[in-house]
Amino acid sequence: MSVEEASESVVRVEAATDVVRYPVAPGYRLNVRSGPGTMYRLIRTLPYNVKVPVYCQKPGEWISGPYGTTNLWDNIADGEFVSDAYVKTGSDGYVAPRCS
Repeated sequence: MSVEEASESVVRVEAATDVVRYPVAPGYRLNVRSGPGTMYRLIRTLPYNVKVPVYCQKPGEWISGPYGTTNLWDNIADGEFVSDAYVKTGSDGYVAPRCS
């Protein structure tokens, strides 16, 4: 591994540790989808009382939940999205970069 590749690895690891985890609304087992909408494949369902990392966000299907109505979807892992309407970010807008 070159010095340049090693530096890029370190930057990626540091960026991943800076990701903030937000609580899912109490009393909800949140569905995780492969994209930003309910028409995307269901990957898994999160257990109660979890906190999720938000790596990036992107617009998608409008969803109403305990934290309002929004079209923002939170990327919580590679290819995994949850509606921001069920995640307590403390904001109605973006709290992470837009997903590319």
